[in-house]
Amino acid sequence: MKILADQNMPLVEQYFADLGQVERFDGRALQSDQLVDVDVLLTRSVTQVNETLLSKANKLKFVGTATIGVDHIDTDLLTQRGIAFTSAPGCNAIAVAEYVLSSIFALAQENASTVLGKTIGIVGVGSIGSCLREKLAALDVNVLLCDPPKHEAGLLPEHCDFDELLAQSDIVTFHVPLIKTGKHTTLHLLDKARLLSLKSGTTLINASRGDVIDNQALLEVMQAGAKLDLVIDVWENEPFILSELLDYVRLSSVHIAGHTLEGKARGTQMLYQTLCQIEGLTADKSLADFLPKPCITQVSLEDTFTLADLGQLLHLVYDVRRDDGIMRRHLAQHGFDSLRKNYPIRREFSTVSIAGSGHYAALLAALGFNILDNGQTGDC
Repeated sequence: MKILADQNMPLVEQYFADLGQVERFDGRALQSDQLVDVDVLLTRSVTQVNETLLSKANKLKFVGTATIGVDHIDTDLLTQRGIAFTSAPGCNAIAVAEYVLSSIFALAQENASTVLGKTIGIVGVGSIGSCLREKLAALDVNVLLCDPPKHEAGLLPEHCDFDELLAQSDIVTFHVPLIKTGKHTTLHLLDKARLLSLKSGTTLINASRGDVIDNQALLEVMQAGAKLDLVIDVWENEPFILSELLDYVRLSSVHIAGHTLEGKARGTQMLYQTLCQIEGLTADKSLADFLPKPCITQVSLEDTFTLADLGQLLHLVYDVRRDDGIMRRHLAQHGFDSLRKNYPIRREFSTVSIAGSGHYAALLAALGFNILDNGQTGDC
């Protein structure tokens, strides 16, 4: 088979080389000519898989996107042409949830406040929203959930109306797909009217799709003096973002909330497993075969550790302020896509084992850390 894969997708050669010839492509620059005689197309969110792109795809039998969202894929077209398709739901849920945790604890540190006791509204309770919900449940916070489709399907009885969630929440974090038509559109879900309704001091986090928040309206509201703490990972019109908005954002990044090494690699693995199933092959490769050992594998906590120190522990593994600094210092010179392509390695909380966690063991385990038994040590 001839396998065409996005240049930013990790471990493709390791997983797929035994199945065929692997070639890489620039996700935003892929052209229809490149799909001639291609059997397998492996993409990420920046590639629009539509009729124009597939016009010369004479042998294509499988398309996989190593992302949760599929708004960049014309799935109806793939069905019509008999092309198998899969996405990677949940592959980066842990990574995005940890991005949110890193962000809210970073802001708490800088604002000399606390996360504990806050009301946090999660908009979109799919794989990512559910993962974040489980982690926040370990903390002393009040969590509100908004997901109208799930509520209508009877899957979210504790659903909170979106405008009510905005009114009550200290922190609002978005984890919805981009839906442009129908009953539950998310395009400009947070428009100017709703932005103006937010109470002073509200933290807004968008790690879903840039178009969920009207960026121009957000700029205008902030220029008019709104007191909002903004954490923006996804932007309208990427890679040509509204750069003026950056001056009003507390924590910024280049659409990398889900880009842990584990999260990206899980996406590749999920596509590999599906293709093997379709081809009747045994999927005998796993992440453990390829992921490098992290530089920090074990942390020992003293009896003096308290919840006030939790942010320091989280940031030891991942501090979102690193990514904010990279974007602010290098965006103008290198551009949005280059910063994404060259994103530094980031690991997940699960790569770190905690010794001496005491009565915080359950909380730290819920957040994703590996908890060592008393007297146990990791193989550092």
